[in-house]
Amino acid sequence: MGNLYTTSGRGKLYDSVTETVGDTPCVRLNHIAPDHVSLYVKVESFNPLSSVKDRLALNMIEAAEREGLLSPGQTVVEATSGNTGIGLAMVCAAKGYPLVITMADSFSIERRRLMRFLGAKVVLTPRAEKGIGMYRKAQALAEKNGWFFARQFESSANADIHESTTGREIVNDFKDIGLDYWVTGYGTGGTVSGVARVLRKDLPNCKIILSEPHNARLVGSGEPQQRNADDSPAGSHPAWEPHVIQGWTPDFIPKVLQESIDNKGFDQVLPVDGTIGMQWAARLAAEEGILTGVSGGSTLATAIEVAEQAPKGSVMLVMLPDTGERYLSTPLFETIPAEMDEEEQALADSV
Repeated sequence: MGNLYTTSGRGKLYDSVTETVGDTPCVRLNHIAPDHVSLYVKVESFNPLSSVKDRLALNMIEAAEREGLLSPGQTVVEATSGNTGIGLAMVCAAKGYPLVITMADSFSIERRRLMRFLGAKVVLTPRAEKGIGMYRKAQALAEKNGWFFARQFESSANADIHESTTGREIVNDFKDIGLDYWVTGYGTGGTVSGVARVLRKDLPNCKIILSEPHNARLVGSGEPQQRNADDSPAGSHPAWEPHVIQGWTPDFIPKVLQESIDNKGFDQVLPVDGTIGMQWAARLAAEEGILTGVSGGSTLATAIEVAEQAPKGSVMLVMLPDTGERYLSTPLFETIPAEMDEEEQALADSV
């Protein structure tokens, strides 16, 4: 009989769910990666509310507490496509802050239901107003009511948490074998800006690949983002078009991402078709047992493209921002039936 898989606990007790954020695993792909490279994925769904945004949600609130910008019991308000809002709902529930989320009505229903389940109020804005619409709604609510506006798209706490956690985790996990490529997409830009600070210093030979939707190439266009005096976006970026990768690439270049553009925080930016990303998310689930959403699948699709041209023996890491369960009502799952198909019915009838 082979060795039985065993565990021994984490060796510590936690005073709050917020203490469990971070330290997500990097897992090797054994079936769908090209044979000549070692391809790993950083599975951010291991965070307590199942996405990379738990990190910035926690740090935005704790930074505001440290700086005296957030008073006990004060309402927090934020504009989000979902994952940041879910992370904030967790943090605010644990710390006792009321939370109001503004979100375009184009994002998945399960996201708004999760936030409400966690105690938040969700104010929907028309999809025709795009990301700018939900941003301005949050800004107006904050100004009218004296609420704390988290401002994930401009907050220094965003990239800072990825510098102090995500980037450090990557360097530590790959210290023995090295890392040749790190591939990520962007929403606010916090992940790439924060991690790049660490990789440029500690793994300077690692190539950083940034991915964005093929029909919303904001960074790839080279056109600058117009901003207001407070660094908020002055309007939609001219290169933006609606795309299927929820959580990626709002209709403006966030100030947090501008750091990477200005400081060469990435070596290459590549476009990806979100429908291809869905196919890779499906393969990742069915052939590797790893569940991710459209953004994770699209990042993986970009990494596969890079891997095909990478030297033999290259080591690559791909960010998987969240779980596929965030997308049950989206096109990612539209071909997955709820009822038995013919083969399943035949199995049911066979005994």
